[in-house]
Amino acid sequence: MTKLSNKNNQTTSSPDSSTLDNSQPTPRKKINKFIAIYFLVFCLLGIGPLIFWLNNRNESANQSNQGQSPLASLFNFNSRNKSIQRRISLANKVLITADNSPDKQAGVQAFAKQDVATAIDKFNSSLQMNRNDPEGWIYLSNAKAAQIGNVVKIAVVVPIGGNLNVSREILRGVAQAQYEVNNAGGIGGNLLQVEIANDDNDPAIATQIATELVKDASILAVIGHNSSDASIAAAPIYQQGGLVMISPTSVARNLSGIGNYIFRTTPNTRFLASTLATYAVIEARKANIAICADALAEASKSFKEEFIAAVFEKGGKVTNTNCNFSDPNFEAQEVSSQAISDGADSLLLAPSVDKLNQAVDVARANKGRLPLLGSHTMYTYETLKQGQVDLNGMVLAVAWHPTAIPGNPFALKAKKFWGGAGSWRTATAYDATTAAIAGLRSGNSREQLQKALSNSGFSINGATGTVKFLPTGDRNAPGTLVKIRPGKTSGTGFDFVPFQP
Repeated sequence: MTKLSNKNNQTTSSPDSSTLDNSQPTPRKKINKFIAIYFLVFCLLGIGPLIFWLNNRNESANQSNQGQSPLASLFNFNSRNKSIQRRISLANKVLITADNSPDKQAGVQAFAKQDVATAIDKFNSSLQMNRNDPEGWIYLSNAKAAQIGNVVKIAVVVPIGGNLNVSREILRGVAQAQYEVNNAGGIGGNLLQVEIANDDNDPAIATQIATELVKDASILAVIGHNSSDASIAAAPIYQQGGLVMISPTSVARNLSGIGNYIFRTTPNTRFLASTLATYAVIEARKANIAICADALAEASKSFKEEFIAAVFEKGGKVTNTNCNFSDPNFEAQEVSSQAISDGADSLLLAPSVDKLNQAVDVARANKGRLPLLGSHTMYTYETLKQGQVDLNGMVLAVAWHPTAIPGNPFALKAKKFWGGAGSWRTATAYDATTAAIAGLRSGNSREQLQKALSNSGFSINGATGTVKFLPTGDRNAPGTLVKIRPGKTSGTGFDFVPFQP
């Protein structure tokens, strides 16, 4: 074809070309026309079907993964943003490297090669060495689901690079719910797969992950995000993309009402702050409370504002003590002295998750001078480990405690599964996953799930009690009070125990 075109160009540029244009077609011109027509027909019949095939292939890839190869979703990673691809895993890479092992590494490598039998064997071996590895449990369940072939997939987003222990707490709730439903036969015969994503509690990364998850139509729901800042950043993307997001831990009031695809299984700050304010003012008779919060974190700001409103409503006051954990000139040593000078009779610590160290520093410097109150964010293993006697007696408002609901089977199952009942984050993550599972029983699509969760008659009996959602996506549930006391359960020498006056 190239040589013919060159010869034709030479002919048309010759001095006689003007007479050739108006003359009768020569045999050579007939050949050229025949070739041109043949080429046009080839394009229409050859490229047309090719384009149709490519479009059809893309449309098929965007359908639910029911009926596909059980590992087909792995190939979606090839089209993802490279920086985000390394943050997402179905079971093809280890995200929590602190819990890695030779067997676990061999398992993810086998899964990536679609050698499911070997992956199951290696994940089992890894869990025999570290039974409390929630990532390992999720990967094992994913591999078993892939072996069966009929799957339903959701995602969970946690801050592995921002707060590892909080991530583990959330993943344990998800892993336990996944294990229970799959061992009971799945969702309409389809086993649940859970894709894990790491956003580091960074709103910018959270939005990128949300964008990628929305694009993957095989994902029918997202459990997450952890911090309110990350959830608030990502929520509009899920809403626009029609993908249900159920946050187990984001309490900021600004998350309420973003859209009808946005839910949460933790009480929002109004309920938690009111519970703590009632104790402080009415029961403990603390009339003038100083507050330390993080002015740059939505959850912390929201808790502070709701707490202040509740304190004044109940007849108490709040000092003007300036204590901002995000202040670059923050001085933990000065807080209690300034609060006492301002007339404070107690001190509330309401940090963001990534400012826990500063809060513990304030407690150390306090040296027992002021009784301590705490927001839900203080309920972590690190708080007990670092705070020790300096936090002894602190009263916190949280979403759940293992003893909060007598006879609730979740705490017993969790203790058998993990060796302990877990934190409130484990319980609310379990409830978020269980709610998604219950909704998917009504229909195996994003839209059907949203309709099920939004239905006024929807409810489940979860770890934290009855779970049903208000039109705003919130839960109408009160907080519960716990206290830090000496104990042996956590292994730190101190435990969170049910509050008793």
